[in-house]
Amino acid sequence: MKLSGCNLPGIIVMAFVMLNSSSTSAITNFNVLNFGAIPTGGTDSTDSFLKAWNAACGTADSTFIYVPKGRYLVGPLAFKGQCKSSQIIIRIDGTIVAPLDYGVLGKSNNWFSFEDVSGVSIIGRGTFDAKGPSLWACKASNSNSCPSGATTLSFTNSNNIRINGLKSLNSQMFHIVINGCQNVHLKGVKIIAAGNSPNTDGIHVQLSRNVEILSTSIKTGDDCISIGPGTENLWIEQITCGPGHGISIGSLAKDLKEEGVQNVTVKKTVFSNTQNGLRIKSWARPSNGYVQGVRFIDSVMKNVQNPIMIDQNYCPNNENCPGQVSGIKINDIVYEDIRGTSSTPIAIKFDCSDKNPCTGIKLQNVNLTYLNKAAQSFCSNVVGKAIDLVRPNSCL
Repeated sequence: MKLSGCNLPGIIVMAFVMLNSSSTSAITNFNVLNFGAIPTGGTDSTDSFLKAWNAACGTADSTFIYVPKGRYLVGPLAFKGQCKSSQIIIRIDGTIVAPLDYGVLGKSNNWFSFEDVSGVSIIGRGTFDAKGPSLWACKASNSNSCPSGATTLSFTNSNNIRINGLKSLNSQMFHIVINGCQNVHLKGVKIIAAGNSPNTDGIHVQLSRNVEILSTSIKTGDDCISIGPGTENLWIEQITCGPGHGISIGSLAKDLKEEGVQNVTVKKTVFSNTQNGLRIKSWARPSNGYVQGVRFIDSVMKNVQNPIMIDQNYCPNNENCPGQVSGIKINDIVYEDIRGTSSTPIAIKFDCSDKNPCTGIKLQNVNLTYLNKAAQSFCSNVVGKAIDLVRPNSCL
């Protein structure tokens, strides 16, 4: 997929072979039951899933791995690439459950990790149930013995990836991570975790190009979608978010040398009772990173604490703040057709770096209120313009 600018979403052209009588001759099928998986949820099926993957990966034909209805107890798995098959379709109709002992997953970085793969599709109406609440409770107790937790589904250094129709439930940490990938298409995904669950970002994208996230519902305890350094050509459309921390670019400026974020479109989104709506955040420390060419279009805010925010003094809980000046350069950011209600008086906040002011900020057709009355805006070190109706009154 190649996204040309931010005006039209890219189209990923991927071969998709349905499992029916007319197409079975075109692909080789692998059912996890035939590799010893037990669909009752009480017997460890980890090795069975890995054996099914290895068989599919080692086949020259296009392959189809099937996880039928049932419950499958599965521990951490790493699916390695360099496959003979140019296309592997994994259809999940069952529920994949994590071990009750949160330490089994928690000591791993990822639960299902795909590394250096190409042409992998994960489809179906199945569920990944990571059983995160027990680990969240451990963290809430301030115990030093709690593991960090695992990302449910991770793709690293991979190409031509499709994720369609799955549900991620109660991830220990991030639900889905796209890291160092190209040509990724996510659609119809459902992500669910408690609003107070720690670090459970819905979808995180970084160091990746040509990614689409479409028609997805996210309820979680951190960012619904987080966008890290090195993200280019990202299209996000028809997303519902809440509870959660909104859609965030950042946090940035973690490192002095950091790749930029560019050519991002966020369109047709609804935020309900979230901490933030559309946010760009960076730590107040030196960095050669940047954010440019971002379009936030057609968003509805429902009781959102910070509907529109650029925060270049990001420091959660005001702990160990760097107390420096952000080096991130932010330019060419458009907010168009943003409407709804703020749960705080300040509906628009641009708190930019005094060393690198935000430039090229444009507000057009923005109408945000607070308790059925006028909201406020706050601007620091920002240059831009307001077009057509803008409420609250723009400080640009």
